[in-house]
Amino acid sequence: MDNARDLRERVDDLLFQHDPGRLSTEEFLGARFDAGLAWVHFPEGLGGLGLPRELNAIVEERLAEAGAPAPDASRNGIGLGMAAPTLLAFGTEEQQRRYLRPLFTCEEIWCQLFSEPGAGSDLAAVATRAVPDGDTWVVDGQKVWTSGAHNAQRAILVARTDVHVPKHAGLSYFVVDMSDPGLDVRPLRQITGEAEFNEVFLSGVRVPDADRIGAVGEGWKVATTTLNNERVAIGAGADREAGQIGLVARRWREEPELRTAAAHEELLRWWVESEVTRIAGERVRQQLAAGQPGPESSAMKLAFAQQAQAITGFALELDPDAGLLYDDWTMVRSVSASFLGREPGFRYLRAKGNSIEGGTSEIMRNVIAERVLGLPAEQRPDKGVPFNEVPR
Repeated sequence: MDNARDLRERVDDLLFQHDPGRLSTEEFLGARFDAGLAWVHFPEGLGGLGLPRELNAIVEERLAEAGAPAPDASRNGIGLGMAAPTLLAFGTEEQQRRYLRPLFTCEEIWCQLFSEPGAGSDLAAVATRAVPDGDTWVVDGQKVWTSGAHNAQRAILVARTDVHVPKHAGLSYFVVDMSDPGLDVRPLRQITGEAEFNEVFLSGVRVPDADRIGAVGEGWKVATTTLNNERVAIGAGADREAGQIGLVARRWREEPELRTAAAHEELLRWWVESEVTRIAGERVRQQLAAGQPGPESSAMKLAFAQQAQAITGFALELDPDAGLLYDDWTMVRSVSASFLGREPGFRYLRAKGNSIEGGTSEIMRNVIAERVLGLPAEQRPDKGVPFNEVPR
């Protein structure tokens, strides 16, 4: 069987039967999901065909050529890049059938309730409690830096279900309905003036046990899968000159009056760095064919953050006057998140968050040192100590 040829025929059949020019985006994406062309490596009936992951590129390319709509990753990046692979790895069949289709069509936007004021870099120290009550869990606590919570219908949540065991062992993982009356979402204004992020307060939020992902006490294992996929999604751009380097390179070509010998050397340096990272990211994506991403994804995320900040700074050096302009400081509750939106001043300020979100650069270095390079681990005084005995 020629999988590539069969896929092309399936895409052509999808386009013939479901004209994207006549259907709404949600209708077309729903038809695509039902045809097994959402993620071809997912099982049949769950948006896929059980084929190798790399064949998904054939579907994406053919649909793009036809002008068909794609899922909006700027609105639902957490759902598409993090929740979906986690549900595939640990969700029950019922959970997968309930959540994956509306996630792919972006009828349901997802957010991530992980970090807390006292548990950011040390995520395993989360104190938000989930207490069993019959066939539900009652959740109380606070989360912070929650991207897009003000637009979300669903959330992935890590909460503490046992305080009598060491911190990593007492966590469980849930799907939360963001319409629950016990949720209070408040904006966090950023240096850009926007409020992509939020703090979320949970007071008596009731989560059915049917919405627990994985076993009780295995939340850290599930969360690690989510975080590794997040770092791949953030750090691995697919195209040459994608992202910040592409914007700078385009200006260089179009505006020769900005060029100097020193700027040329700097541009070439970051172009090469970005290309090396892109190729390394392609290697990571190919490794995904053998299973879930590993700690190598942390290197991609670290490189992305460093390069985004350096290149946006270089863009202002290339055109200093651009850094003096800023179109609007009004606080905006963003509908979508874009690292590339607006003018150079915005991009420079927005890139400051790249070394925090998705895991700080300091933590990425620890992960690389301990889990990739095999260096001795940092001393952890709370290791093996029950959570309720750890000073806080």
